[in-house]
Amino acid sequence: MSKTKTDASNEHEEKGHDENASGLGAAGSRLSTAPREESAAALPAMGAIGWARWFWRQLTSMRVALILLFLLSLGAVPGSLIPQNSVDELKVQAFKEAHTTLTPIYEKLQFFDVYSSVWFSAIYILLFVSLIGCIVPRTGQFIGQLRSRPPGAPKRLTRLPAYTTWRTEAEPEQVREAALATLRGRRFRAHVVGDAVAAEKGYLREAGNLLFHVSLIVMLVAFGYGQLFKSEGAKLIVEGDGFSNTLTQYDDFKSGSLFDYDGLAPFSFKLDDFVGTYERSGPQKGTARTFEARVTYEKGAYGKPRKTVIRVNEPLVVDGTKVYLNAHGYAPVVSVKDASGKEVYRNAVPLLPIDNNVTSTGAVKVLDGYRDKSGKKTQLGFQAFFVPTFAGDGKGTMFSQFPAADMPVLALNAYHGYLGPDSGLAQNVYQLDKKKMKPFKDGENGDLKQRLAVGDTMKLPDGAASITFVGVEEWASFQISEQPASGWALGGSAAAIAGLAASLFIQRRRVWVRAVRGADGVTVVEMGGLGRSESARLPEELADLALTLHDRAPTAPDPAPTGSDGDAPDPDTDEGRPGGPGPDSAEESSEEPAEGAEK
Repeated sequence: MSKTKTDASNEHEEKGHDENASGLGAAGSRLSTAPREESAAALPAMGAIGWARWFWRQLTSMRVALILLFLLSLGAVPGSLIPQNSVDELKVQAFKEAHTTLTPIYEKLQFFDVYSSVWFSAIYILLFVSLIGCIVPRTGQFIGQLRSRPPGAPKRLTRLPAYTTWRTEAEPEQVREAALATLRGRRFRAHVVGDAVAAEKGYLREAGNLLFHVSLIVMLVAFGYGQLFKSEGAKLIVEGDGFSNTLTQYDDFKSGSLFDYDGLAPFSFKLDDFVGTYERSGPQKGTARTFEARVTYEKGAYGKPRKTVIRVNEPLVVDGTKVYLNAHGYAPVVSVKDASGKEVYRNAVPLLPIDNNVTSTGAVKVLDGYRDKSGKKTQLGFQAFFVPTFAGDGKGTMFSQFPAADMPVLALNAYHGYLGPDSGLAQNVYQLDKKKMKPFKDGENGDLKQRLAVGDTMKLPDGAASITFVGVEEWASFQISEQPASGWALGGSAAAIAGLAASLFIQRRRVWVRAVRGADGVTVVEMGGLGRSESARLPEELADLALTLHDRAPTAPDPAPTGSDGDAPDPDTDEGRPGGPGPDSAEESSEEPAEGAEK
């Protein structure tokens, strides 16, 4: 046997497919469920209905769906690079203060609220409609293809991109039965049509294509549902303190427009200890090695206390609500006493880190209980600067040298006056409002300021009061979030990847095997293959099928030729040489070797 024809065209695969389909009739059609392009002459009159129909066809085309998907991913870029109000309003405010020129432009473009902006919602909705309008008709066409049988063989198999032929002594019926069994054994859908066996394979390509688009819809629905019903809040907790999942317990809380506050999962937890260890030497000195919060939590109002450890990317999960460990810092414990020696304030004050070595800043505010030396009620404020590992006096600026609390030092500036807690305006707990505060003076040295090690005391002028640096506690910041439909989004993502892989790597192809009796009484076998696109795999697969079928219907021996006078042919000529011109060398004997065998 021999292969006698392979399409050598290197043109675009869609162009090649169109050419094949146009010359092969039903055999080359319906390899795809893509909508057919209509010629300009077939378009309706461009009235209101015509324009609506044109717009709908454009919107539901695969080209527009891909453009909208690209625009959606492009539109998410500002949401990743620019601080968002829905995530951190403090960062947004800091960005606005630092970029006064860009801020008005970004506000007009809604760059601080990208995911709830008008333009992002428009892209999202159009993509949703486009996908549905594209999937519904293609699904119906695909189901119709699954219920139909492969079309009959074209008249001239020699026009197919992959083709081979040989002659055999087996009966045509036997060849067709063997071909039917072979193709079905290779998981082809095959049946006999006339004098040929028609087979088709690769339906999962279109199934993968549809799965990919359905998965995108699932992801979009899950994203939209999650945005409407989500809840997310933050809470900073010092060691020994706890949290109960109620709205008043949050430091900051945001939710979707349809979230029900009564639906907060009932649970509570206490921060028993925060453990952080760091690399002590080498190029990665200061890098965190252990970063975990050890907590005791209770599920429900009367739940049994359980201990667990929350780590980065290992949240505590209670009834669908996840508690993530976000950040860590230090809370110096200070004690304030009035002129009589009475302790009026004692607390662990959380400070905000400003670098990787946990250099921290903040404020100590004494709002109630303090009276000055004359007995008048007043308020005290201390601007605080803390380093967990102090390098020592005379060794540069006071910044921490290491994240661990090896040598903690607290620097304080003291003020007195009115802090404005009841002014009706929101205040930052980490900053002092000094508009109505006066600094304590240190004689001729200016404002009173002092560095304190653990156990040191700072005395205010004239014995007004004192503040003592008692010790150091640690705090951890947690994000408590409920993201409904996140499982659907994950499942949609996995299904989309699987569908995309199927649509890219599975090839839709058809194979025909024709067996007819030739003019000399010997059966002529023809095999041809047609794919949705040009691929080297189709000729290889056809060759493998032909080899398998050839084992059951081997090539017939060449008839012994004789000369014109009845003598044996000259062995030195091509006709007497083994492998010379004959039925197995179709391209040399005829451009279309099997056409003489047709009925």
